[in-house]
Amino acid sequence: MTRQAMELSPFVDIGWLKSHREQVVVADVRWYLDGSSGAQAYRRGHIPGAVFVDLDRWLSGESGPRGLNPLPTPDVFAQGMGSLGIGDDSTVIAYDDAGGVIAARLVWMLRALGKSSALLDGGISSWGGPLETSVPQPSVAQFSATAWPASMLASADDVDQFPGLVVDARNPERFNGSLQVPSDPQPGHIPGAVNVPCRRNLDAAGQLLPATQVRENFYRADVTDATATISYCGSGVTACHNLLVMEHLGMGRGRLYPGGWSHYAALENRIAEL
Repeated sequence: MTRQAMELSPFVDIGWLKSHREQVVVADVRWYLDGSSGAQAYRRGHIPGAVFVDLDRWLSGESGPRGLNPLPTPDVFAQGMGSLGIGDDSTVIAYDDAGGVIAARLVWMLRALGKSSALLDGGISSWGGPLETSVPQPSVAQFSATAWPASMLASADDVDQFPGLVVDARNPERFNGSLQVPSDPQPGHIPGAVNVPCRRNLDAAGQLLPATQVRENFYRADVTDATATISYCGSGVTACHNLLVMEHLGMGRGRLYPGGWSHYAALENRIAEL
């Protein structure tokens, strides 16, 4: 099947995955803010045939001046994808155990480069069948190192000068400063930003709510056109989920501020809004 034939919406359901299982690479992207091991969770049980994508190793650069989870270099990303059997023409379906808010990072990165990828709606819990503990050994694939498209990214200066809406995907208590986690240099949010918590787009099972409800979550924050938005979160991971949801709803494609609050709030002369 050609990559054109596998052109996908940002989300697919479990029925789609099961009917196309032999034509895609399934990627497990579990990762936890509290430092728990996604790799260990993977080894305890994963969707059969799924490869584990280490977010810290392959989907992030080194923590530091660029934030906690900056984008990796194109060479590192290409090396990681190729080592997992993901090639230039692969279709990748990614999942986690958090409604996709973590796995969205991989899907956004692939789609930003024009690759075929989608989130599995409902994540691992939607599988319904036995899980696997054996680790597959995929053949190395050719994945070309390609520069991240500047048109889909934003810097701190872009955020400050942006005429559209800056959308914060974090939970309300971090947005309003009533909770400051250790990774937040300051409590609060980027001045002028609006809050659309990505986890509120999901039901208790981690599946997307009906489109009308999800759309209303964005409309309440006056977000109607993704092309006029910059999405951010703590460190550029869950912000990708809001971007994929907006695209899924037909609102267009917004831009990602990869540094997020971990970068912005650490800069000199940036004052948080509460």
